[in-house]
Amino acid sequence: MKAILITGDRSGSGKTSITLALSALLAREQRVQTFKVGMDYIDPSYLAAVSRRPCRNLDSFALDNGQIQDIFHFGCNGADIALVEGVRGLYEGAEALTDTGSTAAIAKQLDLPVVLVISAQSITRSAAAMVKGFQAFDPSVHIVGVILNNIKGGSHKAKAVAAIEHYCGIPVIGAIPRMEEMQLAMRHLGLVPYREGSGNGDFDARIGTITTLIGQYVDLDRFKALMKDVSFSTTTPTVFDDIPVPDLKIGVAMDEAFNFYYADLFDILKTCGAKTIPFSPVHDRLPEADGYIIGGGYPELFTRELEANDRMREAVLEVSRNGTPIYAECGGLMYLTGRMTLKKGWQGSDEEHSSDMCGVFGGETRMPARRVVSYVEGTSSPDSPVGSARFRGHEFHYSEVVLPEETRFAYTLSRGVGIRDNRDGAVVGNTLGSYTHLHPVASTGMFRHFTDLCRNRV
Repeated sequence: MKAILITGDRSGSGKTSITLALSALLAREQRVQTFKVGMDYIDPSYLAAVSRRPCRNLDSFALDNGQIQDIFHFGCNGADIALVEGVRGLYEGAEALTDTGSTAAIAKQLDLPVVLVISAQSITRSAAAMVKGFQAFDPSVHIVGVILNNIKGGSHKAKAVAAIEHYCGIPVIGAIPRMEEMQLAMRHLGLVPYREGSGNGDFDARIGTITTLIGQYVDLDRFKALMKDVSFSTTTPTVFDDIPVPDLKIGVAMDEAFNFYYADLFDILKTCGAKTIPFSPVHDRLPEADGYIIGGGYPELFTRELEANDRMREAVLEVSRNGTPIYAECGGLMYLTGRMTLKKGWQGSDEEHSSDMCGVFGGETRMPARRVVSYVEGTSSPDSPVGSARFRGHEFHYSEVVLPEETRFAYTLSRGVGIRDNRDGAVVGNTLGSYTHLHPVASTGMFRHFTDLCRNRV
């Protein structure tokens, strides 16, 4: 099979829309497996939709090299092409002086050729200087081609292409004009997960617009020619291989309000002997299960609908009080609080509005609050529903969860903010709710402990 990585010179370079379009174009004739660098849910939802295969995340802060190799190997099974989308700029990572957490780290660990997307607005010869700098910064990153974005016209394109190919010795395989249609399409899609917007004809049409426009300005044949041949040993084991006969059922919240899950979660749960049962806190009744997972998402956009489904909220509270294990991340944590309060001015509202939630945890969720985007590192206590562990993850929220002073926390963070005073993972009985998002492969032991609790609880 063939493989390649697409990255950008910065956030906003256009790499997401370009990767999305190229994935869609290639998937018309071949089996395309997509990957996303970093701990992110939005971009993978689009890449999975156009490729019709689960997009998988690769993050060198949370995952070690063996785990990255496992995910890449497992994900590529049955694919013809592997297409990896980077995160932010090529060298942006968790630290200033290392490449941990960066796209560059993944490119090196998987030995992938890199296509660099440059936002070339208002520059021509300077674009070559930028590419040259990216090449020289870390020669072990193999930049093999360039795609220019935000090109004004023919002269602009000709100068930038000539300079890059002369001074950098690599081809420019695409030059995308600055088009209002493209800006409108991406602005409209914004941060809406594909699951929330899918089925909307206008929404899907805008994805089609992006694909058509980029297809006109990127040479697909030259792009494929830059890909690298990769092969895998069929006898090399991965963390996903041992799948026992399932002996327990885990309900997983999955709807327009809760859909932030890494694709690997469902495969890891299989290795733990669990069958997953999707359910909707917005629309459904709670299904019978041995345990429940409520992931992240945008519950704040569906507060009235969540409040209206009082049978679901009451059932979640009841199973928690009965000792059925529940694991909740971010949006799931917010749903488990007593109420969610959206302040005046939130999304243009004229007054403050509060909606009742499940009440598993006392206190409330308030929005908006200060923006928190951070890698997380910490330890979990032995009496936690996920057991004793050191972990790394990610948090990204605009909310504040205010819980009673006596709340017990399972996580102590050495990096990150958490719920309060670098503490996270609020615990009531066998229910845990945290702002920390865990990568299921990096934290397999924690999910295994959780499923064992579901299996063996008294």
